[in-house]
Amino acid sequence: MLHAAAGAEACCLILLAPHLKGVHVDQVQDGAAGVQITARTVTIEAECPGCGVSSGRVHARYRRRLHDLSCAGRPVMIELQVRRFICGNSVCGLRTFVEQVPDLTQRYQHRTPPLRALLEKVALALAGRAGSRMTVVLGVAVSRSTLIRLIRALPDPEIGQVTALGIDDFAKRRGHSYATILIDMDTHKPIDVLDGRCADPLATWLKEHPGVQVICRDRAGAYAEGARIGAPDALQVADRFHLWQNLCQAVERCVARHRGCLADPSPLVPVAQPELIGPEPVTPTGRFADRARAHHALVHGLREQGHGLREIARHLGWGRHTVQRFARAVTWQEMVKGPQKERPSALDAFKPYLR
Repeated sequence: MLHAAAGAEACCLILLAPHLKGVHVDQVQDGAAGVQITARTVTIEAECPGCGVSSGRVHARYRRRLHDLSCAGRPVMIELQVRRFICGNSVCGLRTFVEQVPDLTQRYQHRTPPLRALLEKVALALAGRAGSRMTVVLGVAVSRSTLIRLIRALPDPEIGQVTALGIDDFAKRRGHSYATILIDMDTHKPIDVLDGRCADPLATWLKEHPGVQVICRDRAGAYAEGARIGAPDALQVADRFHLWQNLCQAVERCVARHRGCLADPSPLVPVAQPELIGPEPVTPTGRFADRARAHHALVHGLREQGHGLREIARHLGWGRHTVQRFARAVTWQEMVKGPQKERPSALDAFKPYLR
């Protein structure tokens, strides 16, 4: 056990080597909960974060508990005694302030910068649940909510110069709320998201980010107007997906418009079928067959009146796929696999009354 404690102490001192400037390590303990390091600051004075004036007047002392990178897979906790100084600048808005150790402490943080950087990388690579399981293996276990908060706290990456811009919309809630996504076509990475799919937000964004030479978009009029206002010198082109989609729609409309030009198909000559020897098909019977016959007739009757599948499903309170199956079936027998035989049940004596 002594050898293990000595090894843990040496490992922790190596980990703290970049932070030892201005810090004195008093004790290293290897306990059941992990490695605990007791240390204190030894600086004489510190700079006020409000005005930058150095002060050596000590107001009070207290201990900060900091989580650090794991040591041989074991959690590391640093108990650091720091001092609160009095700011001597009468103009400064801060009366007192706490000293900070470079690369070891940050204001309002319970983790060291190296540990925070590690958790941010895990969160960006694996996100919530998977990242939380990985932190357990690394010896710095945190919850998935903590990883998500670290991602949200990160500053947005700089957009930089964009020469080819891709524009398209997506639904946040289909039929109610939409947004516009902007993609750098050189790197094929999203760079920004605009609320709505109107021309004004796009025109404002293009004016704030000049230098766009090519705008790849769909054929929406709002995007065309926004691109014309925000980047009048940019070349507007259509992307491949919308080109194929527009081509398919144009062909469909053309065929529907010239449908009368198609010749009627010649009548088919019936071919004599060999007489099959076997049992005659049995018409399904039973309550399930009667219900399938009634439902088939009801759906086809509503279809003949011009009602759509969704409208019929809302009217009858059925699922859309159920209505679709009845509408596709030519005869009601297709909805019944065979003659239905009721199995004996404990309710057989009461079924006449229940019906």
